[in-house]
Amino acid sequence: MNDLLNLAIEAHGGLKRWSRVEAVTAAASITGEIWRVKSKPDYLKNVIFKVETKRERVTMDFPGQDKRSVFEPNRVEMQRRDGTVVATRDDPEASFQGHDKFTPWDDIHVAYFSGEALSTYCNTPFLCAYDGFSSEEIPPIQVDAETWRRLKVTFPDTFKSHTKTQIFCFGPDGLLRRHDYTVDVLGGAPGLNYASDYRDVDGIIFPTKRRVYAYEGDYELVKEPLLVKIDMAEITLASTPTRLPRQSSRLSRNRTYVS
Repeated sequence: MNDLLNLAIEAHGGLKRWSRVEAVTAAASITGEIWRVKSKPDYLKNVIFKVETKRERVTMDFPGQDKRSVFEPNRVEMQRRDGTVVATRDDPEASFQGHDKFTPWDDIHVAYFSGEALSTYCNTPFLCAYDGFSSEEIPPIQVDAETWRRLKVTFPDTFKSHTKTQIFCFGPDGLLRRHDYTVDVLGGAPGLNYASDYRDVDGIIFPTKRRVYAYEGDYELVKEPLLVKIDMAEITLASTPTRLPRQSSRLSRNRTYVS
């Protein structure tokens, strides 16, 4: 593990603590221009998602609706709340072929895109140390009088994400500041994903806000429109039996991290 990845992992809670985490569950609002363009405005405005950490699987529940989506790399299902399957798609990534910017998405398109995104975001930076991932530190950048060290990460083919090579930018404290990538299923559309408002959840440090914008040239921010806005409220961790003491867990879940 290189020095920057080690710094980032320790800043976000450390591999020892993360190794006991089985899943991350969050109540969230996910909005932004991309959903309007894809004819799904407010579709994810009120959701509860569960991201597993030992395999790539994301379950999305829609409060007040008899609906649930289940994302896995090679299959997406739409279910009722009781688990009854109402629609499926194998090799869901292939269903984006031939799309242009304004091609509408169906529910399974949304489940695939949000699944690959949340699986990456909620496992960052720990997934960079998983088997099959490789990383190297590249030259830092200066942003708002702060130096951001950058980690270039190559994803294995078995892990579905926005694209194969992505860049993670970390502040002096080791916390993620920005995540830079292009999105294959959007025709290579560029994204600058800003992470902020960190919270300590049972010993793991999560950004509770993400804001995604396009960029031009050498990562030059395009401020309008705001492509994706993610706000997470309650976050809980499912852990193996060797977990933190109950009292400590309650306290840390309600503590906001200040960098």
